[in-house]
Amino acid sequence: MVKNHLKRLTIPKSWGIGKKKTKWIARPSPGPHSLKESMTLNLLLKEFLQYAKNKTEIKKILTDKQILIDNKVRKEQHFPVGIMDVISIPKTNEDFRILLSERGKFKLQKISKEEAKIKPVKVIGKTLLKGNKIQLNLSDGKNILISKDNFKTGDCVVLDLEKNNIKEHIAFGKGATVFITHGKYIGKTGVINSIINENNLSPTKIIFKTDDKDVETLKKYAYVIGKNKPIITLLEK
Repeated sequence: MVKNHLKRLTIPKSWGIGKKKTKWIARPSPGPHSLKESMTLNLLLKEFLQYAKNKTEIKKILTDKQILIDNKVRKEQHFPVGIMDVISIPKTNEDFRILLSERGKFKLQKISKEEAKIKPVKVIGKTLLKGNKIQLNLSDGKNILISKDNFKTGDCVVLDLEKNNIKEHIAFGKGATVFITHGKYIGKTGVINSIINENNLSPTKIIFKTDDKDVETLKKYAYVIGKNKPIITLLEK
């Protein structure tokens, strides 16, 4: 059985909050993001948005259906939210996207109503189902059936959160704009110049241009967010 709390000293670095304030803190429930790559709605409302001071206030906000994640009402305090998720608050007319800073901390970026309708998601795998149907396995836990298999692992699908379908397909490759989610260059954005070891057994690497210089990182750390430029609003430096 999954415990509902974590010792505060063991919380993921990405949460970016003090570790000595209290002994325990709410643990994300199993869901669309792993423990290390998510935080709870409880934490989001209390520490990031500062819309609630205690559990009672949080429960009221969620029970009143005031919080939407990716255009769906969420009422569970332990629900996990993570990178690229869209947070919408109809009562305050605000929309945010969860990103990572260059220190690897979760940050909320305010976005427009139009941008809140889309979400870039990474293809992390494909599954062959009965009837030769292909299912894309996405980085946020979603699975989507496709009629034509022209997708590869590492590609980006831009989801239309209102229609719940694929709005655009952006291939991983030279010229793609990527956001780095792990490693030395976490939080950086750049354009892929070349791909190394793509067909060998060793891990595939990329060279991408960021801050006017070429740097190298692993392919698995790169999250495609556009073709020639980002399709989302990024954090200000």
